[in-house]
Amino acid sequence: MTTPAVSFEFFPPKTLEASFRLWDTVQVLAPLEPRFVSVTYGAGGTTRELTRDAVATLHKSSGLNVAAHLTCVDASRSETLAVADSFAKAGVREIVALRGDPPKGASNFEPHPEGFADSCELISALADTGQFTIRVGAYPEKHPEATDQTADIDWLKRKIDAGAAEAITQFFFEAETFFRFRDACARAGIDAPIVPGILPIENWAGVRKFARSCGTTLPGWLVDAFDKATRDGREDLLATAVATELCSDLIDGGAEHLHFYTLNRPELTRDVCHALGVTPKVSLRDVA
Repeated sequence: MTTPAVSFEFFPPKTLEASFRLWDTVQVLAPLEPRFVSVTYGAGGTTRELTRDAVATLHKSSGLNVAAHLTCVDASRSETLAVADSFAKAGVREIVALRGDPPKGASNFEPHPEGFADSCELISALADTGQFTIRVGAYPEKHPEATDQTADIDWLKRKIDAGAAEAITQFFFEAETFFRFRDACARAGIDAPIVPGILPIENWAGVRKFARSCGTTLPGWLVDAFDKATRDGREDLLATAVATELCSDLIDGGAEHLHFYTLNRPELTRDVCHALGVTPKVSLRDVA
């Protein structure tokens, strides 16, 4: 089995305790030499300043290639581009550009009166600066707001055409879900890399709720397996096995890069990476 390249997603800390957890997460996963790590925005842009601070700190102190999430939510064009410029001034040259979820309490996305209407407008404006490598989101299963899967693929093509270099998918639990989507994208003329997004199941109840909110299918076999594992106290073993098998199937099917949603809890992601052959690099100085 080919050893994949990996990347990791973190979320910005809101408390001192969460700051320590983020740093511990970075310390655990940095030795795996990820292509990049990304830092999210909260729903509705609620963590804009926290994201900016976390990105700048990680870039300065960790030595990792850091990508900042940036959304269109609740900000004017000038405000959004000012945030992007602050990333560039901090040395951060990679952005994950997203429309973003509606603010809390809102059922639909409403553009700011002076803001970007959608992710494509944001991507185009970022591309025009010439300062960033831009990644975008992709949906291997129908986005809750999309009319059908074809609409999702058409929208992804627009984002790539607007200037995005790579797409990262929403999480899913069966490799065939990704392969069907990847092949449909290729037929639609999308030639940019599409990276599968992996969510190791740290908390089964939380993942079930999260999956329902974003339209991710929970296969019957997975539900049955976790129901039994929960009764037997074997959730961690099952979670490692499920994520490892999914990643192995993706690699066997041609995936060269895997993106892990860590939820700032690194141990399961680390264990899965180790099982895939992604292990810390040891230098002669380390063992001398």
